Amino acid sequence: MIVVYTAAMCMNGLDSTIVNPALLTIAEDFDRPAVAANTVEIAFLVALVAALPVAGRLGDRFGTKRVFLGSLAVFTAASAACGLSQNLASLVLARVVQGLAGGLSTPVGMTILFTAFAPHERMRLAKWLIVPTALMPALGPPLGGFLTEHLSWHWLFLVNVPIGTAAVLLGLFGLREHRAGVVGPFDRTGFRLTTPTLGLLTYALGFGPSQGWSTPAIAVSGILGLVLLGVAIAHQLRVTEPLLRLRLLTDRAFGAATALALVTSAGLMGVLFVFPLLYQAALGASALDAGLGVFPEAVGLMFASQVVDRLLPRLGPRRLATPALLSAALVFGALALPGVADNAWAVRVLMFCVGLVLGTAVLTVQIAGFAEIEPPDMGHAMALFTIVRTLGGSLGIAAGAAVIEAGGGSGHDASAPGPYRAAIWVTAALVALGAVFALRLPREAPAPPPFEDDDAVEPDRTDAAGASVPGRG
Repeated sequence: MIVVYTAAMCMNGLDSTIVNPALLTIAEDFDRPAVAANTVEIAFLVALVAALPVAGRLGDRFGTKRVFLGSLAVFTAASAACGLSQNLASLVLARVVQGLAGGLSTPVGMTILFTAFAPHERMRLAKWLIVPTALMPALGPPLGGFLTEHLSWHWLFLVNVPIGTAAVLLGLFGLREHRAGVVGPFDRTGFRLTTPTLGLLTYALGFGPSQGWSTPAIAVSGILGLVLLGVAIAHQLRVTEPLLRLRLLTDRAFGAATALALVTSAGLMGVLFVFPLLYQAALGASALDAGLGVFPEAVGLMFASQVVDRLLPRLGPRRLATPALLSAALVFGALALPGVADNAWAVRVLMFCVGLVLGTAVLTVQIAGFAEIEPPDMGHAMALFTIVRTLGGSLGIAAGAAVIEAGGGSGHDASAPGPYRAAIWVTAALVALGAVFALRLPREAPAPPPFEDDDAVEPDRTDAAGASVPGRG
């Protein structure tokens, strides 16, 4: 089960970043301007986030195994279509299908895992969850550059085909079907409001920094997306069976975890966006140097999974996540100090620390936030959490770009380090804000039920009519 999920999510995580180094090559191959190739990424990201709201509903209606393996099969087929594309239009269309399938598979795959494992057992998942959610996006750019340079950009997509095929075949035999059942009609109005809302906001936040916030397409998308967001929230809170169960946010732990997902994702994606710019534009480093400088963050994330596995049962979510977030904010701030970025090894050590401490907080939040969510609500909670986390990442990049632009970093004095350092301080503030929400996390880690041992003897109990019911054993 874990192997199937990890393989599927690794493909999804890689595809969110692996294409970036190849966009110029793709544009040249199709004899199109470089800006046109950006639609390859735009199509994937917008389609991915647009599919997230219906993932929980489809899993409940048709079963998580069926939806997960179906979306994984479509993702694999779309990858093959991307690799075989002969023009930009067909590549963009295949990327749309990829994004839609990825948007369904991510929350449904997490639902399968979190439904199969009791809350106290989910700490063991930390070392697996970190691979697709954090390590693969970090590996995407260097792997994409390597494949493009030594093979061709087509292999960025074709590499998914054997992995996806094997994962689908393993899943047919290794996954269990779970269907929570659906009560009430499908929220068509919520779907019509939520899907374009997320697509418009993702487009505006993700590509405003590069295309300009005053560009008509960006400005209209952002304003219209915000208006639709308000209408969509009002509708979701009013209907009995909404597309997104926003009332789940009233759960203390899940509400805090979702708020933390927003600010930590914004902080992490923001600093990973800003710091390479500081390293290159202000300090004269090459793109390769910047990539090598940031990469230790992924190594730190891997170590974070071991930290959570060992410390979460002893300290509990609140006492582990709060100091981890404050430490991450301090590390972010250290990256902005004058002179620090001039030392390559200082940068690598600090980026490793970013992955270690922030990864510890993120994994703790992800495990603790779903401890009290009931199985029938798990798919909806996972979809809501994933949506907020995805938008948080786009928001962090947009905030960093806005600070740089306001400080003149994108103008004639782009080599001045001041705006970049100010943007990093903003990301540090976002992470520090997360410590406030972390105080609302449970004090104790999820505990095992009193009679989980198959060999234990469970005492007799009575049923609803008062009759004695023999216990296990």
